[in-house]
Amino acid sequence: MSKATIGSPLALTFALTVALALAGCNKSPPASGAAAPGTPPVTGPATSPHPMPATSTAPVDLSGIVKAEGGKTIAEVFAEKDQLTGKPVVFRGKVVKSNPGILGKNWIHVRDGSGAEGSNDITVTTVSAQPNVGDTVLVAGAVVRNKDYGMGYQYDVIIEDADVKIETPATL
Repeated sequence: MSKATIGSPLALTFALTVALALAGCNKSPPASGAAAPGTPPVTGPATSPHPMPATSTAPVDLSGIVKAEGGKTIAEVFAEKDQLTGKPVVFRGKVVKSNPGILGKNWIHVRDGSGAEGSNDITVTTVSAQPNVGDTVLVAGAVVRNKDYGMGYQYDVIIEDADVKIETPATL
């Protein structure tokens, strides 16, 4: 069996699949609403050949989030990332971004109101649930460090293959 090289159709297909699938997952929109250089114009859902990420323009209210029993805050996960690598963590937060069905997983960004820019939003992959933006979730999974999916999608800290439970107000 031969290895795929960057010029092979298999490598090109994979690279394009990853690039299209992860579009919008870990990238901030360009300033002033302008498209990034070389980016085709964004079209609406009726004309777009690719699903639009399930994001919300309205800010998510992070007040009243209670730290998970025996768990961590998102800021604590970032602060203790070296000691927590490969170890399970539990935390509660609200979904601020949701992208279903990318590379066979659901991708969510979770915040709990702790931390500063760069340590207040954690990316989680899961197949156990597909929460909506604004849902409160209880996340349990192992901390992964320095994950590189290629095409510029790199994560200093990510929780992969987590068990995500969508909580209702009565369960909080």
